[in-house]
Amino acid sequence: MITISKFQIKNGLAFLQGKYMARALSAEKKYVETTEKNGVRNIRLSDSPSRNSLSLEMLKTLVKEIKRDEDNKELRSIVLTSEPGKVFSAGHNLKELTAANAKLHRDVFEICSELMSAISQSPVPVIAAVDGLAAAAGCQLVAACDIAVCTERSSFSTPGANLGIFCSTPGIPLVRNVLRKSAMYMLFTGFPISSREAYECGLVSKVVANDKLDEEVRRITDSINVKSRAVVHIGKIFLHKQMGLDVATAYVHGTETMVNNLKMRDAQEGINSFLAKRKPNWSHEDN
Repeated sequence: MITISKFQIKNGLAFLQGKYMARALSAEKKYVETTEKNGVRNIRLSDSPSRNSLSLEMLKTLVKEIKRDEDNKELRSIVLTSEPGKVFSAGHNLKELTAANAKLHRDVFEICSELMSAISQSPVPVIAAVDGLAAAAGCQLVAACDIAVCTERSSFSTPGANLGIFCSTPGIPLVRNVLRKSAMYMLFTGFPISSREAYECGLVSKVVANDKLDEEVRRITDSINVKSRAVVHIGKIFLHKQMGLDVATAYVHGTETMVNNLKMRDAQEGINSFLAKRKPNWSHEDN
């Protein structure tokens, strides 16, 4: 107590510095708002002045928030969202792409690739909840998620060619999610597609009324929550792995995955609880 008293009295400069630091921190740019409740981590893109552009710092922040404490058994799903009814994400920050700085450009695209990998490698499902425009790398972010739900007023585009920057990296998850002709249409013309068109070509999982997005996301996360995290994890790993395999090889790996799945404690608990007509008591352990 005495030390604190002396510090307050004799270090007026430190006190002033403390106020300065507080001002600096309050002025620090905030890219996302993250909340966590009932096993669901909600990451809200909150850089509205830049239309939630995927700047280098935004990308780094998203990677950090997706990977943070990812092995915590309480974490069951991650939701990426934004302010309702405006822009989910307008894509890369073009101000970072104008300077003749090859290192900066490489950093932007490499960390963007790291973000997409973090989504696919996350042990839990990552869900895009879109209400507004998802353009270029913003559309890429949606396509990279495991599940995507959007409102009726949402739209999607890859308009890079209009600005002289073909959406090469956004096209990577796009062509792996939608019909090839639909992807080419979006990439070559830059035309936006509606929420209904996005659903029909496979870019999003479901379209809901503008005021029903939160309700639908909650329905999805609630469903994930009642399942074994370990079983969902092994399933996600295999789903992503088998996409790059031919059918015959995929069945070989799928058979091995099913056999290993049955060795898990939660697999036997699930079967036994079904036969006994009771709710399963999951361990969420990977064994």
